Amino acid sequence: MNTNTTAIAEPKTMQELLAQEGVEIKIPKISDVLEGTVLSVGKNEVYVDLEGIGLGVVRGRELYDEAVRIATLKVGDKVLASVLEPENKDGNVELSFRAAGQERVWQTLNEQLKTKEAIKTKILEANKGGLMVEINGVVGFLPVSQLSSEHYPRVEEGDKNKILEILRSYIGKVFDVQIITADSTDEKLIVSEKAVGEDELRAKIGKLQLGNLVDGEVTGVVDFGIFIKFGEGLEGLVHISELSWNRIDHPRELYKVGQKIQAQIISIDRDRISLSVKRLQADPWLESIKKYQVGQVVFGKVTKLMPFGAFVELDPEIYGLVHSVELSSEEVSDPSEIVKVGDVKEFKIISIEPQEHRLGLSLRAVVALPPQPVTPTSE
Repeated sequence: MNTNTTAIAEPKTMQELLAQEGVEIKIPKISDVLEGTVLSVGKNEVYVDLEGIGLGVVRGRELYDEAVRIATLKVGDKVLASVLEPENKDGNVELSFRAAGQERVWQTLNEQLKTKEAIKTKILEANKGGLMVEINGVVGFLPVSQLSSEHYPRVEEGDKNKILEILRSYIGKVFDVQIITADSTDEKLIVSEKAVGEDELRAKIGKLQLGNLVDGEVTGVVDFGIFIKFGEGLEGLVHISELSWNRIDHPRELYKVGQKIQAQIISIDRDRISLSVKRLQADPWLESIKKYQVGQVVFGKVTKLMPFGAFVELDPEIYGLVHSVELSSEEVSDPSEIVKVGDVKEFKIISIEPQEHRLGLSLRAVVALPPQPVTPTSE
């Protein structure tokens, strides 16, 4: 007699055995953080009851975490642990207090990111890009661009060595910062000092109006302008082009840190305030230019050479530009082939743009002028 038999597969895992018995179970995944109850505490391992899942075990280096110390654990304690392996060879869930601790740390950091909490942190180290800090045991980075105006290193011509020197002076000091990036996957933590109190700062800026006059103090002198602190912790920049109606090579010619100054607000872009000093003074250019006209031949002194031409001083208020093509009827690869700084020559005015403070000059037009007739003199 032939009989057909169907083989019944034996359960291979604890989860399969429980499922066969009709017990509803939850299947954990790697990195899941689970809550459990301590069942036993051994020298090198701790067993944890994971309700609805099964038995978990924490052993070796995975036992130690700042929040969970083996010496203080006792049966019945509630603990959090991270899943390393959903099922080991004994059918238990392999767990880690250490990984769970890291997960809790990053959860806290992300909560602080969302709430924009101001956090006090000590400066650990400095490099040319910014400062290293530590929050909840995680090392983070505070970029130079995220420093407050009080700590931002204003160095002439952006000398990186001087910037680093200033940044190193902050090591050991405590700054108030706000988290702006918290990425546990890449373990990237970035903080900002200037973001702290940003809403309050914008409220103050919101009260300002274009054209307002402000009295302040010079807090920084750099090659592109000066910084002025004014009002209740506000700061603005006076670009070099807004310092004087006259041409200047460097702001330090006119200003120094600590100098009291008045300026006018000419632009507000979010938290950036642009100021002007020269607009509080009469524009001498508009008056001086009245004595010149297109076609006029004038004497001028070459003051600066550029790859594209030469700047020429006609009088203390009026400068003109001789473009390379106007230096000679021949092609000019380098203006120094034709003129030198300090040369005094005759130039022809070929254009005047009063509102833009532009005056175009030509040397070749003067050289090309026909000789003037000589009027005979009677003896």
